[in-house]
Amino acid sequence: MENTDNTILEVNSLEVVYNHVSTAIQGVSFKVSKGQIFTLLGANGAGKTTTLRAISGFLGSDNADITDGDIYYLGKRINGYPPHKVANLAAVLVPERNKVFETLTVEENLEIPVNQGADKKEKQRKIYEYFPRLYERRRHMGAFLSGGERQMLAIGQALLCSPRLLMLDEVSMGLSPLLVSQILETLIKMKKDLDLTILLVEQNAAAALEIADYAAVMENGRMVFDGTSQKLLAHGDVREFYLGIRQDSKASYADVKQYRRTRRWWG
Repeated sequence: MENTDNTILEVNSLEVVYNHVSTAIQGVSFKVSKGQIFTLLGANGAGKTTTLRAISGFLGSDNADITDGDIYYLGKRINGYPPHKVANLAAVLVPERNKVFETLTVEENLEIPVNQGADKKEKQRKIYEYFPRLYERRRHMGAFLSGGERQMLAIGQALLCSPRLLMLDEVSMGLSPLLVSQILETLIKMKKDLDLTILLVEQNAAAALEIADYAAVMENGRMVFDGTSQKLLAHGDVREFYLGIRQDSKASYADVKQYRRTRRWWG
């Protein structure tokens, strides 16, 4: 498949099955353009992380398989590629869990990525510029870092691999709103400085939509809404069920206990 437009990542009708029995996502399709911040939103269990792990090659460790559909990165079909091969193509994942090596210092964690290239010292210096707190804590072991510092370090490790596509899973998890805002602002700066494209998986819709160019909402393993951030922010269902902004004439999610949309909406 030749890359004829500005698309860096294309996912077509993707289906993933766990343990040969349980379908986690089905019919998932979207495109990410070069230089874009694309956000996948949805509640816990919606299929966001599965989608990210299918792209980045980590499904094997979860006993899951792509059973239908295609993933193209820079025009190359990467279905079933192992994680190291995807990373070598400059598509790098910052996972939700197991972000850093707890028994190594910050400095030692930043020596781990194997494909840093000859300019790794310059890359490490740049990471400390983005995250001054890491420089202050550079001789501290990973086990003694705060949640925010671990997140910064994990992003730093990913940057050492010179990504063109940076994939991040739940940047905001367990962090204060102020720290989330700071990290997201830093991601915007990185995107401009390093010519990055970012695929961001988030439960925190309000924070994600502040920086996203385009977003899609997932529910029960399927894409249900997509559009620009402005379109999603203006849509009544998204405002009520993902941002907590009630419409005067509607009951709240807490009242009805179940999200029943009257119609399917695509951006």
